[in-house]
Amino acid sequence: MSQSPAVTSREIKSAPFLLKILQQRPPVPHEQLDSETSVWLENLREQSASWVSRLKFPSKKDEEWRFTDLSLLLDLDFTAAKFSTVEFNTIDSIPEAAESRLVFVNGFYAPELSNTSGLPKGIYVGNLTNIPEAYCKYFRPYLGTQSGAEEVFTSLNTASIADVAIIWAAPNTLVEQPIHLLFISVAEDSVSFSQPRSWIVAEKNCSLDIIEEYSGQSSYLTNAVTEIWLGENAQINHTRLQRESETAYHIGKTAVSQARASRYTLTEFNFGGRISRHNLEIAQQGEQTETYLNGLTVANGEQTADTHSIIALSKPHGTTDQLHKCLVSDRAHTIFNGKVFVPKAAQLTNAAQLNRNLLLSPKARVDTKPELRITADNVKCSHGATVSQLEAEEIFYLRSRGLTEDNARQLLINGFTAEIIERILLNSLSTKIATLVANKTSS
Repeated sequence: MSQSPAVTSREIKSAPFLLKILQQRPPVPHEQLDSETSVWLENLREQSASWVSRLKFPSKKDEEWRFTDLSLLLDLDFTAAKFSTVEFNTIDSIPEAAESRLVFVNGFYAPELSNTSGLPKGIYVGNLTNIPEAYCKYFRPYLGTQSGAEEVFTSLNTASIADVAIIWAAPNTLVEQPIHLLFISVAEDSVSFSQPRSWIVAEKNCSLDIIEEYSGQSSYLTNAVTEIWLGENAQINHTRLQRESETAYHIGKTAVSQARASRYTLTEFNFGGRISRHNLEIAQQGEQTETYLNGLTVANGEQTADTHSIIALSKPHGTTDQLHKCLVSDRAHTIFNGKVFVPKAAQLTNAAQLNRNLLLSPKARVDTKPELRITADNVKCSHGATVSQLEAEEIFYLRSRGLTEDNARQLLINGFTAEIIERILLNSLSTKIATLVANKTSS
């Protein structure tokens, strides 16, 4: 049968791409799960696989993907990443989380690299295939139920779940040490893909610090999904560090649900990936809920880095504050699209959103689109975006004080990024990230 002339060759190619990824999904680990969880997981995967079969691969014709061209992926013959190991001494660990760390390599849990011995009672940190049966009743009602579950990459991930990184904290649990989730991709003979999944629940009155990190070597695709629930009056400080290989592809989704009086803080850093995208969806479900989003993207070379966020308020007295910065050089391209929804039910909302961009070369490109959608009439909301370059007068002033041009330039860059880096609570992590910024921006 001939194709309609209106259908492009890319669109013809996209459906087989999704199906080929789907066909390589690992089997349900029946023997490692209790029978009820095993059946539940199989049904969840099949439902998502059905969605994938009806969805199309995103293209620039779709408004949500207008600035990010994923067609490069269609030319690559991805194969499922294989089980692999790395040497313990090669892990870029965080000292404060030495005894509160989960590591996955190519999507496979690595118990020899993980250590959760330092965690207190009242919290389970582990993986799905080793989860005690008593915890399954907490797990099953949540996974795959966040908003956006039917989005194509999220569905693809859910359809392939064989293991999950799990953090579950019982009510009134306060965990002092940070919990580090580390996902490593190692080089393979072919272009591989893995689909990490994380599930995090902080029950009523809990307090957690979480570091989620992605790193790797060579060319591969990471399609990651993280689901987070905060109970009433719970707090989570979440640092997300994406430092994949610069020839890799990273699609990430973070979906957060907040109950009354909870407080969620995300500080994210995007450094790696030939093409990267982070979809962030926050749902405030209760009154007096607070959300703070801090982001820094540093892109150079031919990188494309996209951040899309949605904050949906639904109750009065909510607070949101978002600051996202992009530092762009060479021929790199960054995208920011942030939406804040304030319906009539969300009276007395206090919402602020700002995207600031610094261009370091004439051919660097920024697309920014902050959006506020307000129907409530008694709110305090603001949003904005700026795009600027290093000021010649500022560099001249610093050079007149004895600095070289490179040092003057780096000093101004450090000033731009410091506002985000200073919001990290761990000294070792802030030092690590400052070094990553310097490595990417030094002349």
